[in-house]
Amino acid sequence: MTNNLKKIIIRNKVFEWGKRTYLMGVLNVTPDSFSDGGDFCTIESALAQAENMVKSGVDIIDIGGQSTRPGAVEISSSEELDRVIPVVKMLRQKTDVFANIPISVDTTRALVARAAVEAGADLVNDISGATFDSEMLSTVAQLQVPIILMHIRGTPQTMQKLTDYRDLIGEIGEFLESRIAAAVAAGIDKSQIIIDPGIGFAKTYSQSLEILRELPKLRILDCPILVGVSRKSFIGQILHQPSAKQRIWGTAAACTGAIANLADILRVHDVKEMHDVCQVADAIFRNQS
Repeated sequence: MTNNLKKIIIRNKVFEWGKRTYLMGVLNVTPDSFSDGGDFCTIESALAQAENMVKSGVDIIDIGGQSTRPGAVEISSSEELDRVIPVVKMLRQKTDVFANIPISVDTTRALVARAAVEAGADLVNDISGATFDSEMLSTVAQLQVPIILMHIRGTPQTMQKLTDYRDLIGEIGEFLESRIAAAVAAGIDKSQIIIDPGIGFAKTYSQSLEILRELPKLRILDCPILVGVSRKSFIGQILHQPSAKQRIWGTAAACTGAIANLADILRVHDVKEMHDVCQVADAIFRNQS
């Protein structure tokens, strides 16, 4: 189980799963992401945000150049590369700040994953569970980096029409189990695999809440679990808050729920605030003080 203090080392940083909750900070270098689209499209703004994350206690910085919000338009691989690679390179050049901070690349394309790792990224975050690009798993195996495999149905353009499940947690588990098996068959060591149930991706409001309640059932897969609830629409529905940036307190509550069910990593926009949440919730639920 992931709370048995298995560990992994990424860029000289030790992740002891189950010891505490780790924070992945979202750095979208996109004009159209649902929450912060356009905020960090320049090298200067992306660098400043990344530095703020480090000061706030981030454990991993996740850089994405393709929006995956519902209905997002797919961009070309060349455009995705143009958005992502300069930022990865810039962070790696700032060795005084980012030397020991792992960088994740949020992509479904093997080409982008390879280029990002060669530029200095340390792991791959694939929202398709490595199903959109048949070369992704073999590429990650060659690169010898960890991969995050997320559950999704369809694509960002179609996923919100594909929310009919007979057994939500069971089907998410079956999908992730099959993707873990495919990754291992491709040559990726299981210790290098992290799973994500994909809250908000082909999930309704009530299904997102169910995943948070039933998160422990995914521990049978024996992989660290990443949860992404930050600023998402189900929080907006509860709070009657249409502005994603005004959902910080709701995000804090959802993150606490995830920590109570022993999520290993939280993917968040508001690192400073969620760092405090993690410290208090870990003290309560993981007996860490």
